[in-house]
Amino acid sequence: MSDVPHYNMFIDGQWVEGSSVWGVKEPSTGETCATVAYGGVSYTDRAIEAATRAHTEGVWRKKTPAERADVLDRIHQILSAKVEDLAHLVASENGATVRCATAFHVGVALGSLKYFADQTRVYEFRKANEPTQLPLPAQGYIHRDPVGVVGAILPFNFPLVLGIWKIGPALAAGNTIVVKPDENTPQTLLEFAKAAEEAGLPPGVFNVVLGDGEAVGGRLAEHPGIRKIAFTGSTEVGKIVMRGAASNVKKVTLELGGKGPSIILDDANLDLAVRGSLFAFLMYNGQVCESGTRTFVPRALYDDVVQLMVEATKTLKIGDPHDPDTDFGPIIDQEAVDRIQQMVAHAVEQGATVAYRGALDLDEKFRGGTWVAPVILSNVTNEMDIARNEAFGPVGVVIPYDTVEEAIEMANDSEYGLAAGVWGGDEERAIDVASQLEAGTVWVNDWHMFPLTGPFGGFKQSGLGRELGAHAFDEYTEEKYIHVAANQDLQQRAYGLLFGHS
Repeated sequence: MSDVPHYNMFIDGQWVEGSSVWGVKEPSTGETCATVAYGGVSYTDRAIEAATRAHTEGVWRKKTPAERADVLDRIHQILSAKVEDLAHLVASENGATVRCATAFHVGVALGSLKYFADQTRVYEFRKANEPTQLPLPAQGYIHRDPVGVVGAILPFNFPLVLGIWKIGPALAAGNTIVVKPDENTPQTLLEFAKAAEEAGLPPGVFNVVLGDGEAVGGRLAEHPGIRKIAFTGSTEVGKIVMRGAASNVKKVTLELGGKGPSIILDDANLDLAVRGSLFAFLMYNGQVCESGTRTFVPRALYDDVVQLMVEATKTLKIGDPHDPDTDFGPIIDQEAVDRIQQMVAHAVEQGATVAYRGALDLDEKFRGGTWVAPVILSNVTNEMDIARNEAFGPVGVVIPYDTVEEAIEMANDSEYGLAAGVWGGDEERAIDVASQLEAGTVWVNDWHMFPLTGPFGGFKQSGLGRELGAHAFDEYTEEKYIHVAANQDLQQRAYGLLFGHS
C-alpha cells in the first residue's frame, strides 16, 4: 500500500496520526486507493477541545462577516483549481462516474461554497427592530450569534457536497467545527482541510476526525461541548444521533432517508418523463437519499412506460467510473450489494416481476469490485417492502394507478418525505399535484436539481431542519434579542409594580 496516498487527521491546525490505519477501498476494483489515520473517542475529544478553545478565544467569530467570506472565497479558489483531481478522487473512493463526480459531487459542492461565501456578506447577523412604545418606549435589536462548536457527521455518498452544506454556513456564521467523514470516502474532506489550511483558516476552527461511526459520531452527538450537530445518513442512525443530542439539548439538523415518489401524469411528455424517472433512481448508481424510487404510472400507460424504461436502461454503459463514456458505476461495498440483492429477491417473493435486470459484463480488472446492475420491478404494490423501505441502490419500482387522487394518496403513504416529483404537460395541473405531496422538495418535470436558493430537507422521518436557501445560516446561529430602554427616566419604568410604596 506504499504506492497509494496517505492522509492524517486534521486537528487544531495539525496533521495528526491515529491509533491505526484504515484502507480506503476502490469499489470498482476492491483495491486500496488510499490509507488514512484512524482515531476514536480520544481524538474526537482532542478536536472538540481545540474547537472550543478557538471559539472561546474568538479568533474566528470576532472577524467581520466580510473577512470570513474572504477566507471561504480563498478555499473555493484553491479547490476550483483541482476540479479534475477531485473528480477522480470521487470516482476512486465513491465509485461515481467521472461525469457524475465532476457535475454533482464536485461541481455542486464548489458552487455551494461560493454561494455561502456570498451569503455571508448579505446575511443579517444584526438587525434593528422598529422602535416600540409598548409596554414602554424602547429600541430592540436582533443578533444572530454563532452557536459555538458544531459537529458534522457525513455519509459516504456525497461527502464534499453534504460536507460543504454544513461547513459553509457553520464557518460563515462564526462557529468552529469538527467533521466526521464516512470512513469509506474521506479524501475530499481531507483535501478541503488542506485548502482551509492554505487559505489561512485559524487553527482549531476546522477539524477532521476519522474513525468508526459509532465511536466518533456517537461522541460528537453526545458531547456537551458540541452545541449543534448536523447529520446526513439513514433514518435509523439519525434517531441514534438525536437521542445522543437530547442528553444535553443541542441544536440538531437531520437529513435522513427517503423513498421518493415520481408521478407520471397522463399528459406527460413520455420521453422526458421516462428518462427523467430513470435518472431519478439511477443517478450515482442509485445511492442518493432523495432518489425517486417509486414511479407511479396511469394504468392505461403502464405497459408502455415499463417497456420504454427497460429499453432506455439497456443503453447504459456499465464499467470503469474513470472512463468519461461510462454511465453507471459500482456500489459502495459488499454489505450494500448483499442488502440490495436480498431486497430484490424478497420483492419477487412478494409478487413483483423483474422487468429488467442489467448484465454485468465487466473487464477482469473490475471483477473484484462491488457491483449491482440496474433493476426495474413491475407488478409492485405500494404495500410491498420494496416500495416502503430504502434500498439505496439502483432499484426502481413501477406502480400503476387509476386516478390522480389515488397516486397522491399512495405517494404520501410513507414514513419518508424527503423528495418527490411530478411529470406533466399542463404545468398548473402538475404544480397542483406537487402542492399535495408530503415532501421537502418536489420537482416538476425534473429531478436531482438543487438551486442553492431553495431550502432542502425532509418531512416526517426524512429529517429535521433545512440546508441551503436564504435561511441556511439560521440553523447555525442562536437568535438573541437586545432590548434598549428609550431613556433613563425612572418614572418610565415598570419598577413601580415592585416599589409602589416608595
